[in-house]
Amino acid sequence: MTEALAEPVVPVRRGWMAWLFAANLGLWLAVYAPIQVLLPQQAELLDKANKELVFGIVTGVGALVSLLVVPLIGFLSDRTTSRFGRRHPWTLAGAVVGAIGLGVLANAPSVFVMTVGWCLVQAGIGGMLAALTSAVPDRVPVVQRAQVGGLIGISQMLGTVLGAVVVTLLVSGLPAGYLACAAIVLVGALFFVLRTPDTQLITKPVKPTFWISPREHPDFAWAWGGHLMINLGNAFGTLYLLYFLGDVVHHPSPEDGLLVLMALYGVALAAGAVLFGARSDRSGRRKPYVYLASFVMALAALLLVIWPTWVSALVAAPLLGVGFGTYWAVAIALLTQVLPAASDRAKDLGVLNVANALPQVIAPLLTALILANLGGYRGLFATSALATALAAVLMSRVRSVV
Repeated sequence: MTEALAEPVVPVRRGWMAWLFAANLGLWLAVYAPIQVLLPQQAELLDKANKELVFGIVTGVGALVSLLVVPLIGFLSDRTTSRFGRRHPWTLAGAVVGAIGLGVLANAPSVFVMTVGWCLVQAGIGGMLAALTSAVPDRVPVVQRAQVGGLIGISQMLGTVLGAVVVTLLVSGLPAGYLACAAIVLVGALFFVLRTPDTQLITKPVKPTFWISPREHPDFAWAWGGHLMINLGNAFGTLYLLYFLGDVVHHPSPEDGLLVLMALYGVALAAGAVLFGARSDRSGRRKPYVYLASFVMALAALLLVIWPTWVSALVAAPLLGVGFGTYWAVAIALLTQVLPAASDRAKDLGVLNVANALPQVIAPLLTALILANLGGYRGLFATSALATALAAVLMSRVRSVV
């Protein structure tokens, strides 16, 4: 077994974790600043009467691209024998493609060009995500993975919050917002590639396949299903939040309201990730924290079902944050512990990451049906709670992880 395929036993240092955190921060900022603020604004600018439909089409098609790209780039990086390493070339290439897509969005004159730009972003960021996620099982021992997973969760939260800050307070206008996101994702990727080592694969693994048999690897299948449901629940709860604040809550400034909610969400997410990630590593237990996270996230959604007001949103945001932070801390550890083969880590994580992207494809379509036929936003948040609760049920079927 080559060094690249060996199970890591040496704890990673704080410097390595810091650069991984920075790269992930840039990645998530480049995703969530557009999703939360820039794309909804651009959809309304290009077609105000059909803004929800335009936003849903753009994000749905982009997520479909990500769904296909992430496992493909994972597959290719598993078999990359470059002297620069097998992950770093894909991290940097993904950031470059994503930045180009953000540049296209900056001056998109039509919905078609907007869709093309977002597809480029999702392709590039998806490839970067495949490479960065595989760095965890490549280099981090099992006993340290919830801690690192917590940092990744915090980077996702900060990317969401800082993205909103950058595009609403630090820069003005759609072009400047998109270009700022492009610069940040490039800088984060470049520093990670230049400052951290990457193992070199000497020979390519044999018998490559994208199919992972649920019968042969049931824990992988159950974990995939649980991961899908919790991400679907999160998508239902957050994807149309800006429109919820404007159309239901009637907030005088939905963008400012979103920024407040993201700040509360972010602080709570960081607290949940740090606190429960460390506890999970010390105890070696993962599933009890998944159950806790699912319960808290479902409770946050139910609050908005019962009481769809600004005050309720102020309570739900930190609940959702602490739940999602707890989940992401332990999910990285749990998901990497059910991977079928060391030789296919990135590809298999790419298959798991389909559970991240697939909700972005189907959630806009399902959301339109729910809003029209199942009680509007109350029905949407109720569906979010149901999906999140189902995630805990599916994760309970995983047998090899306690």
